[in-house]
Amino acid sequence: MGVYVQRGDVAIWTEQVGQGPDVLLIGGLGDTVESWQFQMDGLADGYRLTAFDNRGAGRTANPSGPLSVEALADDAAGVLRALGAGSSHVAGFSAGSVIAQELALRHPELVRSLVLQSTWTVMDQYLRSWALFMKALVSAAPTERVFLQGLFLSVYTPRAHNDGTVNQIIEEALAFPHKQRSEDVAAFIDAFVSHDAAERLSQVNVPTLVLAGGIDPITRPELCREVAERIPGSVFEVMEGEAHQPFQEVPDRWNARVSAFWQSVDAAV
Repeated sequence: MGVYVQRGDVAIWTEQVGQGPDVLLIGGLGDTVESWQFQMDGLADGYRLTAFDNRGAGRTANPSGPLSVEALADDAAGVLRALGAGSSHVAGFSAGSVIAQELALRHPELVRSLVLQSTWTVMDQYLRSWALFMKALVSAAPTERVFLQGLFLSVYTPRAHNDGTVNQIIEEALAFPHKQRSEDVAAFIDAFVSHDAAERLSQVNVPTLVLAGGIDPITRPELCREVAERIPGSVFEVMEGEAHQPFQEVPDRWNARVSAFWQSVDAAV
């Protein structure tokens, strides 16, 4: 059962499960709590996990016009404070990983460690072109199904397309009652196209694990590696054969690696 927490004029939908050290999970473009289901199910025996819908996605409205990564990071901080989580392990994927970076920079007292999956410092021309194409596609696609089919060509491995996993994800997305408005998709993309954290990442001073999918065409390993190189002491790993969202395609493997990282952080402390 989820609850809303208030930050300014935004009511943010949150869900929390499990017992143990606090973990905050931050999703990407249009992704909601449900995108983390394998983690909420698979890690709850050792952690208290909190996930939430970013403003403009799912059950969280965006009442205040244009978005910024800074505002989204402040929302994440507001969730932690409202739920009494305190310093937490923070994991984000794709745009959620960039929000996690900004959270660590703006609210360092709330971040115990970072896991950054499929991340970047600043969009290069290729990633920027992909993002702007997705922004155009959401308006141009004749149906929601066609949009999802186009988007997921970049997100999931050929394996997931061929074994029926992607079709199942599409059907679940089509049945989801809390649809994201096209204008909110556009505002979210605009916020990240213009965001640049490259020169500030050296200020991140928490243990950080950066994970890349070896065949991710969106945030290629070289983009993720640059993040790791700019954050002092971070660990960079490539999940060979995986694409943009391995935490969904190979959740047992992803959960085990991330849990081992969190345990090492807690043991060191």
